[in-house]
Amino acid sequence: MKKESMKNILVTGGCGFIGSNFIRYLLTETDFDGRIINVDKLTYAGNLENLSGIEEAFPGRYYFSRTDICDLMEMSAIFEMYEIDTICHFAAESHVDRSITKPSDFIHANVVGTFCLLELARLHSNKLALFHHVSTDEVFGSLGKAGYFTENTPYNPSSPYSASKAAADHFVRSYAITYGIPVTISNCSNNYGPYQFPEKLIPLMILNAIENKPLPVYGEGLNVRDWLYVKDHCKAIWAIMKNGRRGETYNIGGGCEKTNIDVVRIICDFVDKILPGSDENPRKNLITFVKDRPGHDLRYAMDFTKLKMELGWTPSKTFETGIKETIDWYIENREWVKRVKSGEYMDWMKQQYENRQ
Repeated sequence: MKKESMKNILVTGGCGFIGSNFIRYLLTETDFDGRIINVDKLTYAGNLENLSGIEEAFPGRYYFSRTDICDLMEMSAIFEMYEIDTICHFAAESHVDRSITKPSDFIHANVVGTFCLLELARLHSNKLALFHHVSTDEVFGSLGKAGYFTENTPYNPSSPYSASKAAADHFVRSYAITYGIPVTISNCSNNYGPYQFPEKLIPLMILNAIENKPLPVYGEGLNVRDWLYVKDHCKAIWAIMKNGRRGETYNIGGGCEKTNIDVVRIICDFVDKILPGSDENPRKNLITFVKDRPGHDLRYAMDFTKLKMELGWTPSKTFETGIKETIDWYIENREWVKRVKSGEYMDWMKQQYENRQ
């Protein structure tokens, strides 16, 4: 099928952090004129409020189904009902610490879930324009002080989370080779921005700094990550889906390498400027170093030359501009934050979902 035939896009995990930003971007900032069918199980990190107002703003173009991607019967019905021709697969358990304490959840969601979607793609291959799989830089393991991950870097996952994503990547490639499924894969660096669940480093540090709570940093805070603003990530995914070569993998990086301790210090400085406190007690004084987690990779950094040269994509945000927008968003959306941190959003979602029936 031609790339232009992407008219009914299934977005898995669309109520999560990156998925919800992608749906908003696609509907509000691109020339896409088809339908989006958002399938999300609504586990702890999925939040209907992340897409509040979208269904009303785009009647007939946005649909939501609370469905587990591992439920082949339900997913098959969705494929038939909405005539799915494109899949953008975000749905995944993604928090490394949780994968250490309960790896079975990650095998089920990330490996079995991806396999189930691939089987449906195979069964509907006559209609399928594209299966785009969203992955992570963590599949490559840890870098030393020099060098970058490329699309040809061997996989060397360090955690149950990264191992589950590596397995999913391999399944996607195998279905492309064995069954001729049109696929693209993107491996991205660490995302940040609006709607991110507060257990991740940047939103946790922002919210704790706002509330003058301790800022826990693993080890000495010297682990390095390449930070990517979420909307830049969404733009890259859409560029790959529209114009990327089928069967290819593309690295997406932010070009913003920072040690964790530097990230926290920058957040402290911005919050001090926006919400001034005592000059004698800057928020950097809230930083506390805690025991490092097992298998904590030292450094990630992405070479996204392929994406830049083939599709003309480069990140638009510096870390400083992106983090300022992110902090402003969390300050301006304190009711969202309150519901998420208290767990009230689960009750809110239940009520919203029941009202839809």
